[in-house]
Amino acid sequence: MSEQRSDAESSGRIPAGDIATRRSFLKAGAAAGLTAVAGCSGAPASGGDEESAPAVAGETLTLTTTTSTYDTGLLDAIHSDFEEMYGVTVDAVAQGTGAALESARNGDSDVVMVHARGLEDEFMRNGYGINRRDLMFNDFVIVGSEDDPAGVQGMESATEALTAIAEAEAAFVSRGDNSGTHTKELNLWEAAGTDPGGDWYQETGTGMGEALNVANQQGAYTLSDRGTFISQRSEIDLQILVQGPIEGGPEILANPYGIMAVNPGVHDNANYDLAMAYIGWITSPGAQEAISEYRVNDEQLFFPEAVSEDPNFQQYVPEGWSGDSSDE
Repeated sequence: MSEQRSDAESSGRIPAGDIATRRSFLKAGAAAGLTAVAGCSGAPASGGDEESAPAVAGETLTLTTTTSTYDTGLLDAIHSDFEEMYGVTVDAVAQGTGAALESARNGDSDVVMVHARGLEDEFMRNGYGINRRDLMFNDFVIVGSEDDPAGVQGMESATEALTAIAEAEAAFVSRGDNSGTHTKELNLWEAAGTDPGGDWYQETGTGMGEALNVANQQGAYTLSDRGTFISQRSEIDLQILVQGPIEGGPEILANPYGIMAVNPGVHDNANYDLAMAYIGWITSPGAQEAISEYRVNDEQLFFPEAVSEDPNFQQYVPEGWSGDSSDE
């Protein structure tokens, strides 16, 4: 695993308000360099066999995505295949799920890869997204120090574990950033019938990696996606105390990821052609195999879900929509 990215500049995370400027710069640069990129990809930019050149060659795809897909190194490991295939560049902007979707709502993204189905459904219902696909999954785990002051190790219920932590007023670190992990955490507290607060409960407003570092420094509990925890485990003293379903834990800790294109009918600057090329590529058998084979310290971080022996190809539609126009 490459060295950990510890700040906004090195991680590629930038405030949502800055994405529009970066996006314009990248698209301008891509247009200026079209001939060079097309040449490197083996597809001529002009002349020759134009039908053999990908229509999107030389362009830049802006992907807003959750921090876990970036911090684990997954995207760095797989994106070169897509970039070489189409002669394009993928600009992956790592944010919490809420911020990633907000960037897309503002028209500052072409495609979104996140892991909070409730927020994804809202994004789709409001018309900002199109052509959502299930992509992959891992799970969430509750981690903490070996001392385990609330005695949650080995519990089979995530909500009972959180209840025990709250009753013991044991230190708990929350991301507090409207990310997919933060959304899951809030759902778990609600299911546990507990409203966390007080000196024992700290919100960092940071990505998962930094939240794990804070929890490690304080000997606190936190909720983490398994992938980010595995990628940082060698550098922290925390351990998994409550497992997710991958290791036989409760299904409530499942962590599915979805991908969707930004609706060009809402934002006409969205690069829909390239977004759909990317969605087709990352849900293809080859890319799904690459996701499955990606390892950190010999451990699998993500499990592909787009290719199945029993697929569900039903197009996403908003809840309550029937498509019956006979009354109009």
